[in-house]
Amino acid sequence: MTTSIPDSFAALVARENDGAVILGRETLTGADLPDGQVTIAVHYSGVNYKDALAITPRGGVVRNYPIVPGIDVAGEVVASTDPAFAPGDQVVAHGGPIGTDQHGGYAEFAVAPSDQVVELASLTTREAAAIGTAGFTAAMSVAALLDHGLTPDNGPILVTGASGGVGAVSVDLLSALGFTVTASSGKPDAAKLLTDLGATEVVGRLVDDETKIRPLGRSQWAGAVDCVGGTTLAYVLSTMQHSGAVAASGLTGGAALPTTVMPFILRGVALLGIDSVLIGAELRRSIWGRIETDLRPQHLDSVITEIGIGDLDASLTAIKAGKVTGRTVVRVKDGF
Repeated sequence: MTTSIPDSFAALVARENDGAVILGRETLTGADLPDGQVTIAVHYSGVNYKDALAITPRGGVVRNYPIVPGIDVAGEVVASTDPAFAPGDQVVAHGGPIGTDQHGGYAEFAVAPSDQVVELASLTTREAAAIGTAGFTAAMSVAALLDHGLTPDNGPILVTGASGGVGAVSVDLLSALGFTVTASSGKPDAAKLLTDLGATEVVGRLVDDETKIRPLGRSQWAGAVDCVGGTTLAYVLSTMQHSGAVAASGLTGGAALPTTVMPFILRGVALLGIDSVLIGAELRRSIWGRIETDLRPQHLDSVITEIGIGDLDASLTAIKAGKVTGRTVVRVKDGF
């Protein structure tokens, strides 16, 4: 059964006021939605670090307020000017301007550019939201390592920030493919989850404020998924095996990269940048196709915490503080 846009609908709107950003429930109409090609009745969204930054003063991801945050949208198409989508299609949308430059998923309805929309074949909208931008980034990272030529025979793979959304799904995907995975996390209580996801070894943070990064350390890893950046990424690069590869997508540990050229010119290490925001529609849909087949998470339910949209404030605060493990799914339909 398809849904039409009502005269009004509920949304969480972030507004800037005297240097603060306040997120509150408001009633919107279709006229408040941005121009776009695909209108979606939102079933679920997610909680991402970028969503927390969207409600943080000078967070760096939103240029103009007011805005409905929520960079993940999963639900049912209600209208489309693109013939590739029809009312009733179950879809996921993320990337591009969604949730940062135009209204996103924390509302009962959203509009997305068709390049950001992917029709679901076998995943439910809840599963798609649980995977979301974080799981999509994990799948991109694993695909990049596979495309580089890495196989389980090359040696162990390191995942940093492993208890977060990208890291946890990466551990799940890599272990399912037969890799020996070492998971690094600053949350000791996440060790059981990471082991259940398939990590062979769970270690703490690799660096601290006192760590001095050597140009080349002991060669350990055939590949790595780095979700942290900063000195952690510098350490990872210095400890890669010859011809290893690092898929890097995060900066929670800082945007600066205090490294040297040594890992690249003496060990042939490859640094593979992972961007899930501006990639083209063809690659976006190809990766989602793999998520529904050979890169499908095996333990998705283990990493999901589901909340109603009314409980969102606490989750956004927690993820910004680094206190969230796995993926948080936000129930939007019937959740207000």
